[in-house]
Amino acid sequence: MSTAVSAAATDTAAGPLRRHDHYIGGEHVPPADGQYLPSVNPTTGKAWYETARGTAADVDRAVTAATRAFTDPSWRRVSQTRRGALLRRVGELIGENAEELAHTESTDNGKLLREMRAQLAALPEYFHYYGGLADKIHGETIPANSVEILNYTLREPVGVVGAITPWNSPLLLTTAKLAPALACGNTMVIKPSEYTSASMLALAPLFEEAGFPPGVVNVVTGYGPEAGAPLVDDPRVEKLSFTGSTATGSWISERAGRRLVRAGLELGGKSPQIIFADADVESAANGVIAGIFAAAGQTCIAGSRVLAHRSIYDELVARVVERAGTIRIGDPLDPATELGPLATPAQLAKVEEYVAAGRAEGGTVAYGGGRPDTGLGGFFHQPTVFTELGNDTRVCREEIFGPVVAVISFDDDAEAIRIANNTSYGLAAGIWTKDLSRAHRTAAALDAGTVWVNMYRAMSPMSPRSGFKTSGLGVEHGTEVVHEYTRLKSVWVNTSDEPAGDPFVMRS
Repeated sequence: MSTAVSAAATDTAAGPLRRHDHYIGGEHVPPADGQYLPSVNPTTGKAWYETARGTAADVDRAVTAATRAFTDPSWRRVSQTRRGALLRRVGELIGENAEELAHTESTDNGKLLREMRAQLAALPEYFHYYGGLADKIHGETIPANSVEILNYTLREPVGVVGAITPWNSPLLLTTAKLAPALACGNTMVIKPSEYTSASMLALAPLFEEAGFPPGVVNVVTGYGPEAGAPLVDDPRVEKLSFTGSTATGSWISERAGRRLVRAGLELGGKSPQIIFADADVESAANGVIAGIFAAAGQTCIAGSRVLAHRSIYDELVARVVERAGTIRIGDPLDPATELGPLATPAQLAKVEEYVAAGRAEGGTVAYGGGRPDTGLGGFFHQPTVFTELGNDTRVCREEIFGPVVAVISFDDDAEAIRIANNTSYGLAAGIWTKDLSRAHRTAAALDAGTVWVNMYRAMSPMSPRSGFKTSGLGVEHGTEVVHEYTRLKSVWVNTSDEPAGDPFVMRS
């Protein structure tokens, strides 16, 4: 059985809960209607702070601040090299405040403190990378049919960017939007998840401390329908960037389409890990554990479908079950913990619903399937391994966003690829094989924006991420993301001193 860590999670509040206000125009601003909402520590199930419950009035104020900052010479006329220096300074400040930010995020969403420390250690790299890229964003000169015509392009910032971010990795996933958007010269209004607002509110003031003008980065907290929807619909917001569920992403895409503004969407997944017969089964089993049980399965790239060749199926299941049985469940602030709680009671109920559905559809629970006894009172669920489920079942087709994996057998490469691609999602995939040719063939055949070979769950600001099918639109990370946060302008200049030609003939 899994070992429950007995260390007690620490709530930071004693007596009245601490209140967090919006961050608008470089100031902490109380909500327009004076309402707050509680945020619950998922380890204890108890509220540990209150955050402003934003409304359309708060969003209007934030977008006004971002619009003013975008046109203000203190930001609009700053050089690209200077923008890069500001971003690098933010990275340095994050490094200086990493421990506090990591503790805040771990307490807020239940992810392991050691993982949050690793993410915070990596976060400055995003700002350093895009800081270095800031003065490499440029247009090009285009040959014309006449030497007297100069045609060139400009890459300009789009304006105010509205970002709506999720609760599973708030700072990392927001930074993937913030760093490139600012490098391109935009301003931002961020609406973090109502479940995890504390870390973003702690991060935002670091931008002014780094030298950014007030209003370049703004944070409005609250519920999606009350604060997120007005941000999506505000006509001054020129670009939307969202990470979250496919259902919400579809709604945002529809609303953005009505206004004819761009929307970058990083959505859900039902990612396969394919274990071929020649794979190192021990390494593959560790990859399965990392892909689904790290972060309690609350990640869009979770490897929630494992496809194992029939010849090694039993051995793989045995290894995964054995390792699942040793996973230490408990307080995420305890360095010995390997699996923390789910972030919300609703997410715990969702996981339990899917486990029940898997059983009802004929699946066998090889390990887990219920709540562990941690003594902490939070939203914990055991790592759960299903066998005997077909790819057409709910557990194998729908995103669960929890520590639940189904292991499916296959007989040959073609069948593995067919099962892997037989999903509405296309975010990520894993391949485990010692055959390099097979690895390349399979990677090319998979409908997935990211494919890992003999590894899983790796990320870098330098490597682009995209989703196929219902897993998203647009690109994050890498240099490609510059196109998401800039608009392209073509400029034609007639350098000739001669009178203009025939007005009824188009020049080229």
